[in-house]
Amino acid sequence: MLYVKTPEEVLDLIHKEFTGIADTELVELSSAIGRVLAEDIASEEYVPDFNRSTVDGYAVHARDTFGCSEAIPAMLPVVDEVLMGQSADFVLNTDECCIVPTGGALPEGADSVVMLEYTENYGDGLIGIAKSAAPGDNVIFRGDDVYPGKVILKKGRVLSAQDIGALAAIGKFCVPVRKKLRAGIISTGDELVQIDEKPKNGQVRDVNSHMLAAMLEAFGVHAVNYGIVTDDRVLLSEKMAQAVTECDIVLISGGSSVGVKDATCSMIESMGELLVHGIAMKPGKPTILGKIQNKPVFGLPGHPVAAYFVAKLFVLPLAAVLTERTMILYTVTAVLSESISANQGRAQYQCCHLERQGSSIVAYPIRSKSGLITTLAGADGYFCIDRDCEGLPKGAQVQIVVSIGE
Repeated sequence: MLYVKTPEEVLDLIHKEFTGIADTELVELSSAIGRVLAEDIASEEYVPDFNRSTVDGYAVHARDTFGCSEAIPAMLPVVDEVLMGQSADFVLNTDECCIVPTGGALPEGADSVVMLEYTENYGDGLIGIAKSAAPGDNVIFRGDDVYPGKVILKKGRVLSAQDIGALAAIGKFCVPVRKKLRAGIISTGDELVQIDEKPKNGQVRDVNSHMLAAMLEAFGVHAVNYGIVTDDRVLLSEKMAQAVTECDIVLISGGSSVGVKDATCSMIESMGELLVHGIAMKPGKPTILGKIQNKPVFGLPGHPVAAYFVAKLFVLPLAAVLTERTMILYTVTAVLSESISANQGRAQYQCCHLERQGSSIVAYPIRSKSGLITTLAGADGYFCIDRDCEGLPKGAQVQIVVSIGE
């Protein structure tokens, strides 16, 4: 019999029992994409470091253009031209203008730029301005983007392409990030064969190790596949000991229920501390969580869909705790295409297809069983039916988790 905890209790336990362990390392900016930032990043300089134009046009004192129009243009002499990439090392006096390109520096005194389209060159050194400008029009002032001491990225953020651009702008060619965790994956079961083998009657290919490795790698965790271990306690204990020594997290797929050959639970107890055996969820009830040498060890169900949900809901949040990574669930609101029943007493996780119909997004539950991997392959996301709910009617609104990330 399993004495189960709720999913919420398991997540609370994870935060209580485990803390950040990942060390910090400096990596070059070109290698920092997808890594977890280890420190707040503050700028040491202004970006931009000069007042710059956002359009091709004429730098002016805004007050010199007040009240002008096509009928009565402001007439200003052109006194200079700013070239791209060069400083504007002169002062623009009142009743003067100068040519400036997009991205070009503004001379001292100028506080706005009139777009080229609203001007006319009379050919005698005078420019007619047909539209008035307000101070700040078409200008990015020094430090508008970044100034010294401004924190631009917070610790725990997973660096994206746009973050890399911001770091490049402030000259961060090396970035402090968390070292990648190593997660050992062990598949157990006499029925398992390698994916390049043709299964005989009663055999199945090892799906879970490849699925779990892909999920972990996508989350920034280095997966180490320890292969298939038959239902042999000695072999399993040796492989578990090796994985615990070499990795930060260990995942054992299969052998998590209470069957005669299911040794994972007793092995964890003999080598460390058992924290959880059973979660009030469907699929994934016979999940195990323990600690060996203060490292988390999961016993995942052998069924691929159950293993998938347990990894999504608990393994990834645990990896986030160990690296102090910020995690966000990205969801969309959808309406159910049909009614769906639930097993009261367990939180039920359901894969679905999503389809836009008019102004709504419709969720089509994928009817299947936990052992069928195609349930996952065709899914756009999943939703949860609360453990105190007997089901949901057609048309009910549900929050679909479409991805998990920073």
